[in-house]
Order: sequence, then structure tokens, then C-alpha cells
Amino acid sequence: MKSPLLRLAAVILLAVAARAAADRPAAPNVIVILADDMGIGDVSALNPRSLWKTPHLDRLAAEGMTFTDAHSSSGVCTPTRYTLLTGRYSWRGRLKRGVLNGYGAPLIEPGRLTLPGFLRSRGYATAMFGKWHLGLDWAKAGSGPEEVDYTKPFGGGPVANGFDRFIGISASLDMPPYVWLRDDRVTAPPAGRVGDSPAPRLWRAGPIGADFRMEDVQPRLTRETISFLAERGAARDRRPFFVYLAFASPHTPTLPTEEFSSTTPTPYGAFVRQLDADVGAILAALEKHGLARDTLVVFTSDNGYAPAGDIPRHRDLGHDSSGGFRGCKSDAFEGGHRVPFIARWPGVVPAGSRCVDVIGHLDLFATMAEILGAPLPANAAEDSSSLLALLRGQPAPAVRRRSLVHHSSEGEFAIREGDWKLILCPGSGGWSPPTKVPSPWTQPKPDNFDGLPPFQLYHLGNDPKETTNLADRHPEVVARLGRLMRETIERGRSTPGPDQSYEKAGWPQTAWISRFGP
Repeated sequence: MKSPLLRLAAVILLAVAARAAADRPAAPNVIVILADDMGIGDVSALNPRSLWKTPHLDRLAAEGMTFTDAHSSSGVCTPTRYTLLTGRYSWRGRLKRGVLNGYGAPLIEPGRLTLPGFLRSRGYATAMFGKWHLGLDWAKAGSGPEEVDYTKPFGGGPVANGFDRFIGISASLDMPPYVWLRDDRVTAPPAGRVGDSPAPRLWRAGPIGADFRMEDVQPRLTRETISFLAERGAARDRRPFFVYLAFASPHTPTLPTEEFSSTTPTPYGAFVRQLDADVGAILAALEKHGLARDTLVVFTSDNGYAPAGDIPRHRDLGHDSSGGFRGCKSDAFEGGHRVPFIARWPGVVPAGSRCVDVIGHLDLFATMAEILGAPLPANAAEDSSSLLALLRGQPAPAVRRRSLVHHSSEGEFAIREGDWKLILCPGSGGWSPPTKVPSPWTQPKPDNFDGLPPFQLYHLGNDPKETTNLADRHPEVVARLGRLMRETIERGRSTPGPDQSYEKAGWPQTAWISRFGP
């Protein structure tokens, strides 16, 4: 017979366990909506001077939480998509700079646990609609990169990486091949070719499927998502679901439908308005099918605003898609990777709230693991840190994140710790000046880097526009952050846990590492 003291201890332990269970929310449905090349200043709730209104995104912000210091892992899209789905910085793998094209080989390593794969193992129904851009193992019809046998299934795509179903496109909407993909097959092989198109339509020449029209992509992705929500609303099993809706807009080609084409002074703004309306249609579908209260909705973008969409120049009209931050898509500057990030989860996320903590797309993986009370393997989501406390409106745990790494299109690194940000190169690392690789929309020729300091140190609390390089005034901060960046690379992870392996070959920039000893 147990003593009264042992019985009391058992009661206390049961009460503690019950409280812990009550504090952990039930498994929610999850929808992650990823815009393509949409700047933080393109959401009117985040930019009072916006040329257009985004009422549905503004409503999402009013009913949820806006993260004002949220970041993609890169200034361009392929690495960001890898990081979002794996919780791991993409530069730990083979892609050290740039993006894939529509014929690229799969980037997610075989056997790597992905967010949809993890959720499916916990009983979720998983679906993706939209732009994949992480490479496919195409069946080949010859030795050339475009010689594809479109009649055969492909590997390495969404259904090979944790999704039950997929409808979408292989890469950006301006990259061939222009074909619809369903699960692991092309729905209709190419029946001809399209030629290059100038901005703002702006696409590359290549084969196009008999059932493919570029103008139809945005509307169809929205319809397919709404159809899936209707199906889940009527399902008897009531399994939670995870939807990854990766829009191909407002990335070029800039193709708003007639309904929106004249609603703003620029085609890009009209495309943003169309995307906003589609978000509204998805929110309405959640309500119609009784799913809204049990669904965590996240809206964000894969990187900053792209100059290719600036036709005519928005700044001349008083609109700043980068939201006051320096730079644009591709850059290590804030405009390259600071993105809109809005989360709504009724009953959990305080309505109309704002969070100023530094977060990244890569944090979604660990967040879902904590929500579900499921431990992650040591070799999964190595750079992911849970947002659950922040989503609840609580202070972040002291050990949530020490730093966040940014990466530019040219493979240049930056690291953020608190208000300090160290850029480990003399220029933008992308298209903005100073640049070695100017785009047609930023400047006509490369800059001369002679005389520029090798590193840039900014205090974003005092200088959010990154105007004053403090590297020469605070060499101790440069040294500390440089060592932290080196450690983050060489440990193979940035979260607590055992060191992990990473792909060491192919680094385009490593000279700075020797400046910061082990």
C-alpha cells in the first residue's frame, strides 16, 4: 500500500502532466501560402503609403500575428523553398549560389526528412499546389538538359518528399518547360514552343504543354486549393491536413487577369491585388467548410521584391515594395530577405498582435514538432527553432535562437545576432549596388569594389536602412560574429544537438573564413 506521501506525489505528477497536455494545442490543420517575389511593402497593413490595398491580407493580420522581423533564408527562391520544407539552410547541401531551372536535378537529398513527410508520419493528409522549383528527376529522351520524355513519371518531386498529392509547375512561371504536373506525371506533353517575351510579361523561350496557358496558373492553383479544402471539410476521417500553396505570383511573367488588370497604376500592383483576392477566397473556403477555427494559416513570401516587376518604377509613384529597407531580391541587404509573415490561429494566436523577434521560414518545422509534442531526429531540421511561444503571445525562450544566417544569390553570407548584422562581403551580394552582377533593372554595369571594406557591420536597431558601416568602429563585434558564422557552418547545425555533416565541396566564397579562427 502506497504511503500518503507517495500518493500525494503521484497526484501532483498527474496534475503537472495534465497541465502540460492542456498547454499544448491539439494538432491543427496548417496552410502555408508562399508568394513569389513579394516585398514586405506590398502588404498595405505593413505599408501605409502603398499604392494599393490588400484587404484580405490586412484582415489576416487583424485576426492574427504579424512578424515584423521575419526572413527568408536566401535572397532568391530555390534555396528558400528548400529551407522552408527541410528546416535546414540550403547552403549545407549542394546549392551554394543561384537557383535551379525547370530541368534541374532534385535538390532535397534522398532520405532527408521534410516537413510534409514529418506531418504525414503524424497522421496528416498532405497536399501541395504550385511552384516546386526544387528540381525533378526527369525521364530523359536524350543527353541534352531539355531532352525529356514527358510520357514517363519523374522522381524527386513533391510526392517523393512527403506530399500525398501535387498539382503545379516545375519551377518559376518564366522558366520552361511550361507543363502542368500532377503527382509524378505531366498532364499533357509539350505541343509546341513559345518564344522569349519582354517585361512585364517576361518569360523564357521553351516547350509548352497543350493544356497550359500562363494566365491560367494563378487561378487554377487557387481553385485546386479550394477544392481540397472542400474535400477535407466533407471527409469523415477528419484527419488534420497540411497544405503548401506556393503561388507563382507576383513573380514574372506579370499576368493579372482582366478583373484586376486596371485596378492599380502598375501591372505588378494588379497582380498583387489578384493574389490578395485569392488569399481571401481561401479564407472564405475555410469558413464555408467549418475549418477556420482549427487551422493555422501562414502567409509569407520566398524573398524580397524583384526589380523585374517594377514596370513603371514604383518609387516614382511613391510606392516602396521593400518597405523602407535597403536592396531587393537577391541581396544580403534587408530588402533581399526580410519578408511579410502573418500567422492566424484562432484561440491560440492573439488577434491583431505583432511580434518583433527575429524569425525565419526554417522555424516552421520545429514549431510543428513542438505543437505535436513529437521529437525531431538529430539529423532533421538542424536549423529550425520553434515559434510556438511567440505565436501564443508569450516571451521567447531564452535559448530559442542565437543567430540567423542570410544568404545572397551570389552565395555571400550575412549573420544576424540581436540588432547586429555582419555582411561578409563588400557589396550587396546580389543585384543592388554595389554589385558585381547587375541586373537589367538595377544598373547597367558592375561596380568597382576597389577601396570598399571587406565586411559590413550594421546596427539595425539604430540603422534599419543599413546606411552606416560600423565595421571599423566595432572590430570586436565583427570578430565575434565572424567566429559565430564559421561555427554555424562547421557544426552542420545552428540549434542544440550533435554536429551534422554537410556538403563541403563547391563553396564559391571561403576566403573570409581564415580571418576568423576556430
